[in-house]
Amino acid sequence: MISIAIADDHTLFADGLAEALGSLPDITVRAVARDGASLLEAIKDAVPDVLLIDLEMPGIDGLHTLELTHGRIPTIVVTMHADDEHRAQVVAAGAAGFLSKSAPLSDLAAAIRAAHGGVRFLDATTLRSVLDQYREPVLDPGAALLTAREREILALLGQGVTTTDELATRLFISPKTVKNHLASIFDKLSIEDRAQAAVEAIRLGFAPRGSK
Repeated sequence: MISIAIADDHTLFADGLAEALGSLPDITVRAVARDGASLLEAIKDAVPDVLLIDLEMPGIDGLHTLELTHGRIPTIVVTMHADDEHRAQVVAAGAAGFLSKSAPLSDLAAAIRAAHGGVRFLDATTLRSVLDQYREPVLDPGAALLTAREREILALLGQGVTTTDELATRLFISPKTVKNHLASIFDKLSIEDRAQAAVEAIRLGFAPRGSK
């Protein structure tokens, strides 16, 4: 799971971006700040894996924020000013990547995965080829081991189907088989009960958010 923090003074954009990215199975949003100072305070004790920052913010702007973090955290600049002059400033400040605010969610998610992997993507001519390598979510090791049937059970748990008999009926398998699958799911995800499994189902994208 890749943890991120976002800094942007446009509330609707920042909150919408946080909600969209947080719905992905391999990304979690640790903080949303309205300026550089608030971001630096928010990440002081719990440092995220990747930062997403705007260039123009009140007080401590994006470039100054980059300077203050000294490149310790991979940072993607997401801005309306995606021109060569601003790109050069971002490169000099040590950012990992540079994207326009008009970039689709799939590009932003791929950029986060690339930055987390230590890749820099500041050259507009090679941006697409770099991002195309990081389109797929990177699941936690345990989640990656789940079988197709275990994912089906997780999806149902996330939708509020929790009893053994109902799970068995929905999937046309025996209650004993359901219990065996649940034991395997709990082991792979390092969880203890069905309530935690339902939460994981939503977090991992196997069940829609708000389905319970």
